[in-house]
Amino acid sequence: MLIPPSILLIVWGVIAGESIGRLFVAGVVPGLMLACMFFLFLLIYAYLKPEKFGDSEKGSAAQVKNPITRHEITGASGLIILIILVLGGIWSGFFTPTEAAGVGVLLAIIVGLVKRMSLKDFAAAVLNTGRVSAPLLFLLITAQMYSRLLANGGIIDVIGQLFFGISESPYLVLAIMVVIWLLLGMFLDSVSIILLTVPIFSPIALSAGIDPLAFAIIGILAIEAGLLTPPFGMCVYTVKGAVTDPEATLAKIFTGAIPYWIMLLSLVLIVAIFPTIASWLPAKML
Repeated sequence: MLIPPSILLIVWGVIAGESIGRLFVAGVVPGLMLACMFFLFLLIYAYLKPEKFGDSEKGSAAQVKNPITRHEITGASGLIILIILVLGGIWSGFFTPTEAAGVGVLLAIIVGLVKRMSLKDFAAAVLNTGRVSAPLLFLLITAQMYSRLLANGGIIDVIGQLFFGISESPYLVLAIMVVIWLLLGMFLDSVSIILLTVPIFSPIALSAGIDPLAFAIIGILAIEAGLLTPPFGMCVYTVKGAVTDPEATLAKIFTGAIPYWIMLLSLVLIVAIFPTIASWLPAKML
């Protein structure tokens, strides 16, 4: 979601006209903060209710019975090296995100050759990549057309006047946007929400004096919180569809998701009050 490589940050950067490299770097600190919040919550919850986390002895026995193979170690090591080189190159400014994509593909092919990937597997990987990237690229093209239409038609100015007519406070304007993102998260997926709202909200946020990097992080966090929020959190219904346990009812999944969307919204508030959390690292590195 925030830790690179994040597809949401890429889409946001293309739509808002922001540097994807800067957005990647801006997502590191908030992403680590969110990971620490999740970790501490799980640690405390496991201490208070260890029975919710299964039988550790059975897990250990399964690991001994099925040790990690050399093939798995090679694949995992190659993946880690690939991530470090690609993201490290972007963060250091050695190459652009577009060039990083080419480097990533080359390194992935090398890892595949080391793992003795067959020609059939290679063709399947290329086909799967096309199935994922082609619809996304088409959406980005149409989103650019949608953004240009809004700007040329004066719709952004009208909506901006509506926002500032309610209040000129940037915090209240941001709060209205967060509420809209939460509501949309009940019905739409993350990418669709970004494509619909960012062309409108991004110019308004700039006019309100909101830091664009902090605004991107806040937006993604709020959208993801909306996907967990009852009564129509899309992520919850996705989990329900993937779980076969009859005891895992929608009510239980929604209840279990509550602490996570509370932590997401808490981080939204923290970044809104202290926007340097998102902008500090990009200012140092790029």
